[in-house]
Amino acid sequence: MEIDDLDIKTLSLLCQRGRMTWAELAGQLGLSAPAAADRVKKLEERGIINGYSARLSAEALGLDLTAFISVTLDQPRHREGFLAAVQASAEILECHHVTGDDDYLLKVRCCHTRALEALITERLKAIAGVVKTRTLIVLSTVKETQVPSLDHLSESL
Repeated sequence: MEIDDLDIKTLSLLCQRGRMTWAELAGQLGLSAPAAADRVKKLEERGIINGYSARLSAEALGLDLTAFISVTLDQPRHREGFLAAVQASAEILECHHVTGDDDYLLKVRCCHTRALEALITERLKAIAGVVKTRTLIVLSTVKETQVPSLDHLSESL
């Protein structure tokens, strides 16, 4: 993957402020607006930028409870059904296939413990093949981001 310093700066600026205009981005990059737009389009075509979205405050939306749920399946044949149920659940923000004693780690946001209880007991444990769940409730969050580090990219140049 070829990526240069200008690509790194472009990505960094868009991660900080994704709604900046082409003119604003171009000014920061020292390019014309069409050149900045072309650079972003190429980053999109290469799959480095895979979309844009608004960052919402879960707390402001009444989703005050964050939890991590480890899930163990009894057989790999149940994976497809489990993953389909995960995709269909709006409370499940992330699903990671992990090493160790459990098969999956889920990050969920709910409005309160009753909603978390319903998610676990009525929906997750009802999925064929789910044999065990373990839940950690988050007390507070020090850092949460969806922006990956770009530091290693500039180190390799």
